[in-house]
Formats: sequence, C-alpha cells, structure tokens
Amino acid sequence: MSTSYDIPEVLDRREGPWGEVVLRRHGALLQIIANGCFLMDTSDGRSERRLVDAALDALDDRPAPHVLIGGLGVGFSLAHAAANSRWGRITVVEREPAVIDWHRTGPLAELTRDALADPRTEIVEADLVEYVNETSATYDALCLDIDNGPDWTVTEGNDGLYAKPGLASCARVLRPGGVLAVWSAQPSPDFEETLGNVGFQQVRTEEIPVARGVPDVVHLGVRPG
Repeated sequence: MSTSYDIPEVLDRREGPWGEVVLRRHGALLQIIANGCFLMDTSDGRSERRLVDAALDALDDRPAPHVLIGGLGVGFSLAHAAANSRWGRITVVEREPAVIDWHRTGPLAELTRDALADPRTEIVEADLVEYVNETSATYDALCLDIDNGPDWTVTEGNDGLYAKPGLASCARVLRPGGVLAVWSAQPSPDFEETLGNVGFQQVRTEEIPVARGVPDVVHLGVRPG
C-alpha cells in the first residue's frame, strides 16, 4: 500500500532585498516563508483582523481616520480594514516587492483584490523602520504586524522598531490621540513596559486565543494629545 504525504508546493521563490522569500501552497493554505522561517499563512486571521479593530475601538470618534498598516503579509488586516467604511484612508507599507506582486497578480490576489481596488487604499513599497523615521505623513492609527512581534524578529534591524527610538518614531507620525497597535505571536511584558516609558498612555494588551500554544496578542497604546 502506498502512502501519500501532503508536501508543500513552492509557488514562487525570490531573492529579495532582505533575503529569500517563498510563497507555498500547503493543502488549502498559502504560506509565506522568509529566510527559511515560517511567517504566516491563510489558516485563520482572527488576530490580524483584531489588530485593526482594536486600534479603531481605541480611537475617539474622529471622522474618517487614516490608518497605516505595517506589513501586508497575506492581507488579512488590509482586507478587514477595507471592509469597514469608517476608515477614511488605508496606507499599507510593505518592503518585499514579491509580497506586493503576489497580491496584485499572484495567488494572494483572491484575498485582497477588492481591498486593493478600494480608492482609499495605498500601497507603499518601503521598509517600515525607515518609513516611520523619515516620512512627513501623519496617521490616526498605526497597526504594525512585522515579523512575529517584539520578541521574535526574523530580519536583523526590525528589532529597532520595538525599542525606544523606533517607538518614538511611531509616536512622531501619530496625530494627537492616535493609537499604536502592535501584533505579536506571544505576550511581551517588557514591550508593554517600553510603550509606557516612551510616553504612550492607556497601554494594555489584548489576548487572542489560538488552537495550540500561547495566545496571539495585540499591544495597544495611545499618543497623548
């Protein structure tokens, strides 16, 4: 008797500015792998959607807020934001050209086609750390989903986003009363403490249960104003 194994199928493999990125299909799931490290797949998306909702819930009732989503990933956060008419503008910063291509013309387009066609949506190809340091734009909410969170970065340099200088840059591009929401694959008490030390107020952490292991979390803080 022969035994069949569900072996992931590589759909695309590219050498990007920060190393190798791979898009795989594993059964019904699409997966993104960076430098051999699993980043995300299309299996759930509850915590990525909650990242956007938690930021909106923490905002005041200002009209048509502008959200910056850091990291396109498989598109859960973008698609969820575009499905909510309350957001006035949606800017997504993604540094990997391959990921953007997979959404525009590749297998991930089925998840974000409508969101990318939404006139509120803008895709910026840039490194998020550099972007928040250099941009003159300001936002009502920052929803950051970079690597696997503050304590588990995949790419060298991304850890600076979660340290005091990076968080100070995030605060700089937030309008008064704006909200910073950060996705993480695990709770990080040290990061929560750093948010407070940088000057964010109403700092808290929401846990989103997962099927196995520690919960995903969203860390939240509000810029004074």
